[in-house]
Amino acid sequence: MSSALVNRLKSMPKLGALRVIGKVLSLPRPLVLLGEHSATRLCASLADQGYRRVLVITDEVLAGLGVIDPLSATLAARGIDVALFTGVRPDPTFDIVEAGLIACQQHHADAILVVGGGSAIDAGKVIALAAASGKSPRQLVGVLKARVPSLPLFVVPSTSGTGSEASVAAVISDSTTHVKSLVVDPGLVPQAAALDPLITRGMPAPVTAETGIDALTHALEGWMSLFANAQTDSYNRAAVRLILDHLETACREPGDLAARDAMALASHYAGLCLSISAIGYVHAIAHQLGARYGVPHGRANAMVLPHVLRFNQPACEQRLARLARELDLAPAGADDAAATEALVTRVRALLASLPLKLAGDMVLPTDYDRIAHDALTEAHGMYAVPRYMTEADVHRVLDGVRAAA
Repeated sequence: MSSALVNRLKSMPKLGALRVIGKVLSLPRPLVLLGEHSATRLCASLADQGYRRVLVITDEVLAGLGVIDPLSATLAARGIDVALFTGVRPDPTFDIVEAGLIACQQHHADAILVVGGGSAIDAGKVIALAAASGKSPRQLVGVLKARVPSLPLFVVPSTSGTGSEASVAAVISDSTTHVKSLVVDPGLVPQAAALDPLITRGMPAPVTAETGIDALTHALEGWMSLFANAQTDSYNRAAVRLILDHLETACREPGDLAARDAMALASHYAGLCLSISAIGYVHAIAHQLGARYGVPHGRANAMVLPHVLRFNQPACEQRLARLARELDLAPAGADDAAATEALVTRVRALLASLPLKLAGDMVLPTDYDRIAHDALTEAHGMYAVPRYMTEADVHRVLDGVRAAA
């Protein structure tokens, strides 16, 4: 990439810069290994590629459950010196990322393997980019700040929701305020990912539901995005179909590996589109509910999603109706309004069928102004939403969230 293009991107508004990244640059994609034992095959491939000192990044829960043990054993059996960093927490902060960077440097790692959900993957992405660039994690906040490829990065998602293994972005929170910062760089995309249902089958039903709705939200917001194109439509349509068909089964029957496979692929499909079509107001508002009330991200998305679909309907009813028809949700001869209603009804039915505990009454009216301000600050200039919200619109969404509790 030329210095002139990099400098121009840095000077552009974020939304414009992201659009150029998606349209002009050739975005990298990870090599994807699918199916049972793909995580073990990925570990064996690291030795084949010549890596000898690997830092494994995960959280204490997965480490305690023994999920990491067979993967570490595979690496060690192939002559790789393994170090383990288990300090990742949900919504990772800069303090966590900096601790992981120190662990990486102390091990003199020549590659990083992340095993975990979106939080672990986001942390690992920024650690790998910081290790290669010599910049601190905070210095990487923004668009194209590294200017170099990251340390070789490989991931094994333990949840099916974020699609972080496929995107050019990572979200890290401030250690004190918990305000989220975005790092955007093609160097964040891992070299390879293993979507292994044997890893994800250990997810409890509520986590399966929450992460699945996160993936659904990615796909639906990507479908409504002004940056959507034929390719993102193809992936996001497939993601919505897979989630509607398989999420309930994955929650009800955790050992159903076919459902787990389908959900992993749905999450990945939606994740592939994030770097192009981005997200929208569901995420912008849900992020504030997570920061202020500690609501898990997927659950917060579930609380907000139906209300933002309604808000966006006047601006993209034809597209929502088209999706409903392509998913065979709309009755024959239904007009756009009826087809869109069928889609929204199906989404609401899915939410009602899942173990989600949507406690919207925790959202206090006295917090509305701050939530609205922070959500609009996040979204405006960053997300290609089909219709702009005002603070009053956010208040109405929050009223809907409370009323649905």
